[in-house]
Amino acid sequence: MPLPPFRQPRVLRWFAHVVVVGVAVTTAVGNLDQWSQRYHLGHTVGTLMALLQAAALLVALVRPVPAWWLSLVVNTTASLLTTVPLLQGPEPWPWGPPALFAHGTATLLLALRLPARAAWAACVLSVGVPLVLQQTSSPGPYDTTVPLAALVFGAVTLVGTLLRGRREARTRLVEQETITAEERARRTLLEERSRIARELHDVVAHHMSVISIQAQVAPHLVEDPPDELRENLAGIRENALEALTELRRVLGVLRSENPGDPEAAPQAPLPTLERLDVLVDNARAAGLTVRRETAGEPRPLPPGVDLSAYRIVQEALSNAIRHAPGSTVRIGLTYARAGVHVRVTDSGARTAAPPSPGAGHGLLGMRERTTMLGGDLATGPTQDGGYEVSAFLPTATPTTLTTPTTDGETTP
Repeated sequence: MPLPPFRQPRVLRWFAHVVVVGVAVTTAVGNLDQWSQRYHLGHTVGTLMALLQAAALLVALVRPVPAWWLSLVVNTTASLLTTVPLLQGPEPWPWGPPALFAHGTATLLLALRLPARAAWAACVLSVGVPLVLQQTSSPGPYDTTVPLAALVFGAVTLVGTLLRGRREARTRLVEQETITAEERARRTLLEERSRIARELHDVVAHHMSVISIQAQVAPHLVEDPPDELRENLAGIRENALEALTELRRVLGVLRSENPGDPEAAPQAPLPTLERLDVLVDNARAAGLTVRRETAGEPRPLPPGVDLSAYRIVQEALSNAIRHAPGSTVRIGLTYARAGVHVRVTDSGARTAAPPSPGAGHGLLGMRERTTMLGGDLATGPTQDGGYEVSAFLPTATPTTLTTPTTDGETTP
């Protein structure tokens, strides 16, 4: 089953924002005390530094890279300004606990957004800067926080890169599932068109054979036909035979799953509406109640129209068996002057429909056939909870060529 598109729940996004805001406020209060009182920076400078550090965390929600640099600069500046001895006794330096927590949060937000290499480079720089400060400047007795900084920054960077990698892996998997689904739909379309092509092969081959035979017989129906007429009829017959040969050569491979097998079995005759009773009997045997109605004067239809009408009824009955077991199905055939109208309606499922393993290209095939003939197709649910398939197939040759649609549809 394809994975759903990866979307972070809105509640989690808002929760993350609330947490970051809470960290910004908490560390601002802690940094104000640390820098103003313990590092002796004064109330004004300490307040400014604390506000800048809090602002860096808020900016990190949308622009993590500039925010991380701002956090690093603020903490480094505060450490450099600590020039007087820490008279109250050993204090944590060069990173105070609030500053360490704040910059660790900024580093985590950075690792969630940047590739692993950039995130680890930021981690190394976050540890390297206080290490250099420790080696080059000494404000007096202090407890070094460089080892703790290395542990904290390394841990948050590891967590951030792992979470980002997991998110990217899921995104790639969803994209792959999407590509697979699109490929499956494309393959389904090609299979359905191949099926139609096999049937067209038989229909067109029949007409080409008739043309060839009529061209061969025509000279014998006229007494002393002119040589020019004989030559033209002979040319018609030769062209018909050549076209028939090429048609069989191009489309004949679609007749068998193994086109290279010269012993492939011949295909059975194509079904027509004359065999509709067989479909009805099979549907009744599957548990449907089928009622058939015919309006107008039945007449022979062109082979393509006859075959398409049969296939539409067949697919509609198959859909009813799969999706509406036990329903009542009405099949209506209306013979009009311009064509034939096919209407299949089911009353909806009377029992729970089991999961269907169908390929989902039933409506696609109906639409392909209808569009190919220049007809119209309408499908959709009925007011009483059933489903209706209605198609009009013209018997006259369309005045304009139509191109089958490529929009995939699935069975109801």
